[in-house]
Amino acid sequence: MPLVSNSISLREMEMERLFATEKVGGRALYKLQAVTVFLGICLVLCYRVTHIPAAGTAAWLGMLAAELWFGFYWILTQSVRWRPIRRHTFKDRLAARYGERLPCVDIFVCTADPRLEPPSLVMATVLSLMAYNYPPEKLNVYLSDDGCSILNFYALWEAASFAKHWLPFCRRYNIEPRSPAAYFAQSDKPYDPQALEEWSFVKGLYEEMTERIDSSVRSDNVPEEIKANHKGFSEWSTRLSSKDHQPIVQVVIDGKDRNAVDNEGNVLPTLVYMAREKRPQYHHNFKAGAMNTLIRVSSVISNSPIILIVDCDMYSNNSDAIRDAMCFFLDQEMGHKIAFVQNPQNYNNVTKNNIYGNSSNVFNQVELRGFDGLVGPLYIGTGCFHRREILCGRRFTNDYKEDWDRGIKEKGNLSIDQIEEKAKSLATCIYEHNTQWGNEIGVTYGSAAEDIITGLIIHCKGWISVFNNPPRAAFTGVGPTTLAHTIQQHKKWCEGVFSIFLSKYCPFIFGNGNISLQLQMAYSIYSLWAPNSLPTLYYLIIPSVGLLKGIPLFPEITSLWIMPYIYVSVVTNIYSAYEALLCGDTLKGWWNGQRMWMIRRITSYLYGGIDAVRNTLGLSKMGCPVSPKVSGEGESKRYEQEIMEFGSSSPEYVIIATIALLNLVCLVGGPCRILTSGGDMPLTGFFLHVVLCGLLVAINIPIYEAMFLRKDRGRIPFSVTLISIGFVMLSLFAPLL
Repeated sequence: MPLVSNSISLREMEMERLFATEKVGGRALYKLQAVTVFLGICLVLCYRVTHIPAAGTAAWLGMLAAELWFGFYWILTQSVRWRPIRRHTFKDRLAARYGERLPCVDIFVCTADPRLEPPSLVMATVLSLMAYNYPPEKLNVYLSDDGCSILNFYALWEAASFAKHWLPFCRRYNIEPRSPAAYFAQSDKPYDPQALEEWSFVKGLYEEMTERIDSSVRSDNVPEEIKANHKGFSEWSTRLSSKDHQPIVQVVIDGKDRNAVDNEGNVLPTLVYMAREKRPQYHHNFKAGAMNTLIRVSSVISNSPIILIVDCDMYSNNSDAIRDAMCFFLDQEMGHKIAFVQNPQNYNNVTKNNIYGNSSNVFNQVELRGFDGLVGPLYIGTGCFHRREILCGRRFTNDYKEDWDRGIKEKGNLSIDQIEEKAKSLATCIYEHNTQWGNEIGVTYGSAAEDIITGLIIHCKGWISVFNNPPRAAFTGVGPTTLAHTIQQHKKWCEGVFSIFLSKYCPFIFGNGNISLQLQMAYSIYSLWAPNSLPTLYYLIIPSVGLLKGIPLFPEITSLWIMPYIYVSVVTNIYSAYEALLCGDTLKGWWNGQRMWMIRRITSYLYGGIDAVRNTLGLSKMGCPVSPKVSGEGESKRYEQEIMEFGSSSPEYVIIATIALLNLVCLVGGPCRILTSGGDMPLTGFFLHVVLCGLLVAINIPIYEAMFLRKDRGRIPFSVTLISIGFVMLSLFAPLL
């Protein structure tokens, strides 16, 4: 039956939009503030150019260069704040118009290492995706295991069995969220005796399943009696390694099989395990390669027109998320223009005061909405619904019309074994040779930020995207719980996005003539994270050293030229705090975010930028490390108490500690030297030096505690403190030109 009815009685209904768009208020006041800040920046630069001193000229010109960069980067950030919009869907209209006659959906989940991404956590995500409030016969869930671990296959086999109880339980009580791990951790026992009995029964089944999976992971073995229960276990009859193995495709649940039903007789979603072939002599292109293999493999199993991509630690938090997405794709007026629907990335383990700055509230609620006011948000790699055809390279044309019935029709008379063999042939190392996969077709290769570059290419082909941020978050996951993991994650992101800027896909080059200048600027906000590191380091070091050595680098407090500095600093920080509070952060959370902003710039962005340049010059190979999804007991306790975690020696910690110590020494030594100079160095000339240095000392208080006061394992190691003291002493003897 076609998706769009020709019945006359539905014509008026079809004219109704399935989603609404509204402008975010308060833009006139914001634009006035932005114009005044821009004028303030111009005055700051004018002062720098017209007041170059005879002493300390090099340091002064360095300040000019840093302020030029900060001014330029601030202008870039305005591109996503000029006209943000909100979207609202009408799922009731969708239900009235289409009922259950909806497109099929293929759901892709990627995992790579069972040690860093525990299989029980991955299975909770898979189960949440199987339990959508959507016709189950139209759901097809694929797990890509780049570690080719029998433990993940066993966990998926266990999840398939548990799903027979879990899915009916979710439908009967309409529970949220539908990740069993999150649900049983958050929910209280129901009061109704019958519901309590079933709740306890299902919880017991889940805990038993989790224990069996975790036990196998601890022993690194699957019991032999279990291996006899599914033919797929025979794929591991010989010893395989994560980097050298044959392609594996196993249909764990065949949604077309009449026997594949839950304990109430309802059909189950199709569930597929895939481990693409890997050989040491072939580059596998990391997550992008896994995505492209999934696109091909799914085309011979389900071939759904819509593809949902989700990280293995980002469980479904809203059972109506697919119906929300369909409101955009099936809209009569705009649906044919929409390439993908992006949901925000939310974390359920962010502390109250956002100790590591991982809440992303401002990014989700301000910047992505600002993108949506242009031609739609960038693709951020997870929680995103794609049209299959567009992901495979189709350009926009006004006459484009989607075949929504794809995936509903039967695929001939092939048996499951034959389909699996055909799918395996699409998952080999050599399949992509001499093809456009990774270039014109599928997810783009060549960057650790394959999601950003793929979204940019889609926008340049004329498509738009949509940002959907429903009241109940569509997806929720686990954020980093240590400083090291946070630095590593942002380093990986920074390396990826800066490599895009250094490549032919630079937004200002590749996007020229294809997308608006404002959208090119918006993409460059993230592509230019790395260059922020050097001017930030300069501003954290040179003014403080200037204070200590008695060399003024800012106007005197009695000069009118000090006003632009004060105005720009105060207004931008007040608005930043207001924006954070408006998005749900606390004031202390905003303060912690400022600290992490500084730390990321001098560590993650610095090293990420260096690696991106090395990769571009061919001096090193691109890497894509997997971020750990679990932490130790002591680390978890300190995270909950909002105590910063260090604990190990690393170059990043040396930079952080050195900057903190240097500013403390300069704040104490600088004013003392000025006061004892006998009037040769008036304190009025160093007012902004003292303020800046004092703010840096205040924001670094947790660093001083970790260096000198704390005794726990998360403190800064004494070796790091010693090295930092050495660097500070060297900097004090270095001349300030």
